Amino acid sequence: MKKILSLLWLLALLPATALPASFYGTPFERQPSPAELTELGRALFSDARLSASGRVSCASCHDPAHAYGPPDGRAVRLGGADLRQPGLRAVPSLRYQQDTPPFSEHFSESDGDDSVDQGPTGGRDWDGRAASAHEQAAGPLLSPFEMANASMPAAVARLRQSPNAGRMRAAFGAGLFDDDRKAWNALLLALEVFQQSPQDFYPYSSKYDAWLRRQTELSPAERRGLALFDDPAKGNCAQCHVSAIKRGAFPQFTDRGFIATGVPRNRAIPANADPGYFDLGLCGPLRTDLRGQTGYCGMFKTPTLRNVATRSVFFHNGVFHRLEDAVRFYAERDVHPERFYPRAADGKPRKFDDLPAAYAGNVNREPPFDRSVGQRPALTAAEIADVVAFLRTLTDGYRAPAR
Repeated sequence: MKKILSLLWLLALLPATALPASFYGTPFERQPSPAELTELGRALFSDARLSASGRVSCASCHDPAHAYGPPDGRAVRLGGADLRQPGLRAVPSLRYQQDTPPFSEHFSESDGDDSVDQGPTGGRDWDGRAASAHEQAAGPLLSPFEMANASMPAAVARLRQSPNAGRMRAAFGAGLFDDDRKAWNALLLALEVFQQSPQDFYPYSSKYDAWLRRQTELSPAERRGLALFDDPAKGNCAQCHVSAIKRGAFPQFTDRGFIATGVPRNRAIPANADPGYFDLGLCGPLRTDLRGQTGYCGMFKTPTLRNVATRSVFFHNGVFHRLEDAVRFYAERDVHPERFYPRAADGKPRKFDDLPAAYAGNVNREPPFDRSVGQRPALTAAEIADVVAFLRTLTDGYRAPAR
């Protein structure tokens, strides 16, 4: 659970000569302690001076009060130098990413059955393009519709003028800003170590965690919801959103894999006003190295469901705004498509309207997506309510009643 944190802290403490010639081998004048890096990263995470507008920080989108996810129900956020540039995807939560492996097209468990190819797995962001937390942190700093720094030197110039510049020099050495690359790596390292802070990013403090520790009981509705969540013939949610303790570690409620669920097109996203534009996830537009892999088009990373009840936007395009509606989509997508998709000229629902027709075959058909019009949905309305009741037990900050 804490392997990555321990490794990062160890690397931070080692002398530069003991490190490989890589990001972690940056020869700083001074090696700050893990505690220093964590607190420095916390300050930088909320530093709006690092953006071209001077008004956007990491915390603007990844709100600590909302499990480091979006603070409201907007499908995409506005950023850029003028705060008028809309993003392309909903903001993911940064919590429970600590054991995310780098992206691999052919992932297998190193301590499990390594003969089982789990397919595309790992990486950060909705398309897995960032291999590490520091790569993920660099993305928003340079994105034209987020913090909008034109280049790495431009970001460092803003850092040099930020209120945290003195703390950076104290942590890494007085001459830190003599080298833009060194200052950039210091910025990303502080943000990365902060995002490995257990108390902030993986506290395991939900009611479900307390139940696993036998400190509390689930209500009847929550227990029914858990059973439906795990049942392969009903919700089948645990197939991707793993709910069981595995090798002694509490579950992350994601397998870190990728899946195409065929969610409806969200016309509230400005980019979608162009009928020829499609967000294809692994195939682009933000990720470019897999454009030729058409079998991946439409696939997005399976997010953790921890703290999902704190969100007001669901799926990569934020098309749903209620948790109940997101669960209902899974249960009724193929049974009542008219409830989710627009109608074509012939009056029939135009399913998977956010994908070119050529990629419709990539959409997942496993339970509960194994039904068709005229059949009963995998979950009734009452069962959907029970699943939602269970999902609410995954919200951090629960206090078990005194015994």
